[in-house]
This record gives sequence, structure tokens and C-alpha cells, in this order.
Amino acid sequence: MAIWHRISQSALVTLIAAFTALASSAPAAAAAAAETLRTYKTKASYDDVRFELTNAIIDRGLKVQSNGKIAAMLARTGAAAGSSKPVYKQAEYFSFCSVKLSRAMMEADPANVGHCPFVLFAYVAVAKPDEVVVGFHTHPTTGNAASVKAFAQIDILLDGIAKAATQE
Repeated sequence: MAIWHRISQSALVTLIAAFTALASSAPAAAAAAAETLRTYKTKASYDDVRFELTNAIIDRGLKVQSNGKIAAMLARTGAAAGSSKPVYKQAEYFSFCSVKLSRAMMEADPANVGHCPFVLFAYVAVAKPDEVVVGFHTHPTTGNAASVKAFAQIDILLDGIAKAATQE
């Protein structure tokens, strides 16, 4: 389990770092990358949004499998990476699975295991300290019909959780 947690955190950190780099250096590429992320913003406090996010997951009968403290990790490893520039005031990810949706996704195509677990993120950027962003990476709209259907159901679940967390 500990290895899985490190791999998941590393993969998500890489995704966020890549998105951040694209957003700051290549507007056209950033626009394309942004199409794969669905985000919602709120002026509520980070602690309130975090509470609502975890409750929205639990309210759907799911359990948070892992929780990565991205802002703390970046602060802790900044010197080793050659930069101590703060990116986030707060940033975390929450991973979990749905037995029903995960099974449907993987029965549709065993390669879909690469889309598990499901991940939602929440952050407050240093540049926008009064705004909390909650989101997720959307799933492909390609593949066999069963995969497309499963991915659409997963995105509906993730979207509902993200919206519940950001309602003021």
C-alpha cells in the first residue's frame, strides 16, 4: 500500500507540474491540456471545501484510499528541485475507487486499469489566495462503447463530488 501511495502521489505531482509548466509557457498547449481537467472555483475557506470534498466522497458510499499533501511536498522538496518558489498555499489530492464503476471500466477493457484510482484535487494558488479550486482529470471519450459508457459514468460521479465540495 505504501508503494502505491508514493506512485500515485508522484504521478499526480508530475501531472500538476506539467500542467503548470504548460500554462505558464505555452498558451495554446495549455488550452489543450485544460480541456482534460474539469475544475470548479469557490470563495469558501479551504478547510470548509476540504471537509465538503471528503464528505461528498463518503456520502456516496466510497472511502478515501489515499490523500496526498502536494503543497507540503513541494515546500519540503523545493531546495532539492532547485526552486523554493511557492506555488500553493494549500494543495491536496484524494484518491478512491468505486467497486461498481471500476469493475465496469476494467471489464470493458483490461487496459483501463490505468485509470484507477479516481482522483480529485483541491488547491489554493499563491497567486489567488481567496479562491479554492476543486477538480479532476476527465476520462477519454474514445475506445470501445463499454469503455466510453463507463468513463462517462465515472466523470458524472467525479463531477458531482467536485460540485458538492464547491457549493457555497
